[in-house]
Amino acid sequence: MSVSLWQDKSKTKDLEVQEFDIVIIGGGIAGISTAYWLIKENQGLRVALLEKGELASGATGRNAGFITCGSVEHFNRLVETHGTDKALEIWKFSEENLKLLEENIIKENNEKNQFEKKGSFSLASTEEEFTELKKSFELMSELGINVEVLEKEDIEKRLNVFGFVGGIKYKDDASVHPVLLLEEILSTFKSSKYFSLFENSEVFNIEQAGELKRVHTKSGKFDAPILIMATNGYSSQLHPYFSDKIYPTRGQVLSTESLPKFLEGPCYANFVLDYFRQTPTGEVIIGGFRQLKRDTEVGYSDEITDIIQEALVDFLNTHIPSAKGKKITHRWSGIMGFSADGQPMVGSIPSDPQIYFIGGFTAHGMGLAFNSGKCLVDLLFNRTIPEFISAKRFV
Repeated sequence: MSVSLWQDKSKTKDLEVQEFDIVIIGGGIAGISTAYWLIKENQGLRVALLEKGELASGATGRNAGFITCGSVEHFNRLVETHGTDKALEIWKFSEENLKLLEENIIKENNEKNQFEKKGSFSLASTEEEFTELKKSFELMSELGINVEVLEKEDIEKRLNVFGFVGGIKYKDDASVHPVLLLEEILSTFKSSKYFSLFENSEVFNIEQAGELKRVHTKSGKFDAPILIMATNGYSSQLHPYFSDKIYPTRGQVLSTESLPKFLEGPCYANFVLDYFRQTPTGEVIIGGFRQLKRDTEVGYSDEITDIIQEALVDFLNTHIPSAKGKKITHRWSGIMGFSADGQPMVGSIPSDPQIYFIGGFTAHGMGLAFNSGKCLVDLLFNRTIPEFISAKRFV
């Protein structure tokens, strides 16, 4: 996030400072979700949302469209790290995220958003990982989570993918067209007289202006008593508080031409590091393999690299015969925000309580951000939020 002197239109045009009650920075799923819950609160607050490019131009428009429960690790590891009660709370939070989306946004518009609730699969390439997955199955079943075990033959028959020794299915997971979903959320409040959207308004400075925060963008200046940073992987570019809490991490993806349907549902593989799905219109999307070049898959560059793109194609050719040799139509990457402990962060900056934030979704933004936005609004109105999502855990 940098704007040159020459790009700062407020220097060349006589632009008045615009005042709002709350200014949100970031037009992805986190920012739009937060705006949704603020407008739904119906307190007459004037809300502005600033986006450096077009809406969903960041990770929201560059992910694979999984709405999955849990976190970046298998459930057994979540239990080992946090204990059973907290692991279940984390899982239930993401279940609630999907429930809130279905009740408030998706409703009966499944086809409009390319929404499918067909569950998701974690596939094991080794007996070691399959042992972990079966342990997760046992723990989850005891806790009432809707899950099933698949043997090698089940995977081959139901998914038409090969080279896996077993897996488990999380029966209640879903997938969606992420940009269409974002547009659907926005449509519920875009016409509100209390909401204003400013695209192509990259933020390059935040300063104090009396009792207000002043946000400088290349299209003008905005004042408000409350500022919300919904900038996820880009957060440390705007405030040093995030430098050791949210890390920018690149994910690379590709998609094929449309193919006849063969996948039962979205899949994870290799300890959730790699993932693939087939869209309702037939395209196969596959992403991951950042473990091959961890040193380069960090930072803010959204370029693609040969080594990872070749690994994605090799995975298709090796494990998914239906996609072998098919035309690759799109290749892309996006910058995600990985938190220091793998869980999302909602809170305010200790040294500047006028600045609130939401982020650190660790590759699960679609599965966490809508409920996280609700939590941030709860926090603004002094309501209790889950401890595991509160940024106070880093104090």
